Amino acid sequence: MRHRGLLLWAALVAPGCISAPEIVMVDRATALEEQASGSFKDVEQRLARAGMNPTPAPLTPNQLEELGIQPTPLVENIGRTPADRIDDLLRRHCVGEGKDGLLVATRRRCRAGRMTSDDVALVERVNRSRKQLWQWMKSVRPGVPEETLRQNWQRMHSEGVVCGGWVEAADGTWGEKKC
Repeated sequence: MRHRGLLLWAALVAPGCISAPEIVMVDRATALEEQASGSFKDVEQRLARAGMNPTPAPLTPNQLEELGIQPTPLVENIGRTPADRIDDLLRRHCVGEGKDGLLVATRRRCRAGRMTSDDVALVERVNRSRKQLWQWMKSVRPGVPEETLRQNWQRMHSEGVVCGGWVEAADGTWGEKKC
């Protein structure tokens, strides 16, 4: 009986002496936290592959123009006369009627598209034709100074410039022709 009492007493007293071990926190995520946060290994691999694959850099039409590359026109100029094309350039302010009677490229003010290489060549042809016209006028009226002939021609021509066309005033400022 004595053993029994000792055992009973040991069984009752022993749990009071037993304590739980200290909890140690480890600086590592649990499996559940790792699943919730996701893995970036596949994203890192895709990013590394994309860095190795050369792709073209997207450029705006303005950046292409600065590089000297003319974008292809979206609509062909079929059925339009050179005068129609010049009127369109004047309305879009890509070209202006200068006070000296020549067309002037005003690309920085150009709106709704850009000038193509065909447009630039057309402006050069028109200016060359105007100079030839003034030389012919000078040969027909040799007593009149060329500057006077040119100013008279320019005054008459300015009346026929398309409404809203970009024109240079006598003081050198640019504006739209009012109709």
